Amino acid sequence: MLKKLAKLSPLLFFALVSLSFVDLSFFDHPFFNSLHFPTQSTGDFSACRQFFAKGHVPAMRATTDMRPRALCFSAFAVMHSGKSHTPIYVAERLNRQIIYKARENERSDQFYADARLPRAERAELDDYKGSGYDRGHMAPAADMADSTAMAQSFSLANMVPQAPVNNRKTWAAIEKATRQYVLRASGDVYVITGPVYDSRPATIGNNKIWVPRYLFKLIYDPATGRAWAYWVENTDQAHASKPISYKELVNKTGIQFLSLPESDNS
Repeated sequence: MLKKLAKLSPLLFFALVSLSFVDLSFFDHPFFNSLHFPTQSTGDFSACRQFFAKGHVPAMRATTDMRPRALCFSAFAVMHSGKSHTPIYVAERLNRQIIYKARENERSDQFYADARLPRAERAELDDYKGSGYDRGHMAPAADMADSTAMAQSFSLANMVPQAPVNNRKTWAAIEKATRQYVLRASGDVYVITGPVYDSRPATIGNNKIWVPRYLFKLIYDPATGRAWAYWVENTDQAHASKPISYKELVNKTGIQFLSLPESDNS
């Protein structure tokens, strides 16, 4: 067999023989093994509707110019924008069991560009270097109940450029308060997080990643019918204020996140 290949192409013969001596065990590292996606990269979240209350995917107005693309992960779902190179929103389904497991899970800190996105639509690691902004999780690493979910949460498709003090203090406190509520809840709680931009957003990196003006986190508890949202400016001086109503969030973002009875849409 090798003699036949050598006759066809000496270069091909050399490449095949050389490959037989390459150590591919690097790709058996747990980090790579954990990056299994249940998933599609476009469409309607058919592979991960469990992260949305009643399977209802948020309805967005005038989205085509944002180049939306649905991404499913093992513990959350991302509607990604190929124009901003960031999420439009990220959806999670949390409960007490998930939070207890997440407490025991080790943070990975292995950020990576998401290869499922076309190169022209995604953020790269170099875009954040020297920018002065953190790579701010929308679905928090501290919500992830196992190593697969943890590794996937460091996809740049789950990140926005976030003011560092905001990310590590103000926003971290909001994430913690959300987990504390989930621990008190009687069942599943649905959380949707995302950025909001100015009409002319600042950008970072060669790929011009949009910098949000505001961040929001919507919490919906089906058991009580309550829905509310945190709304925070993306600055180091921002402080968490009183949560806003679901209706106010819809008015601010133009996104109908939930399918609620009119009586609960407040």
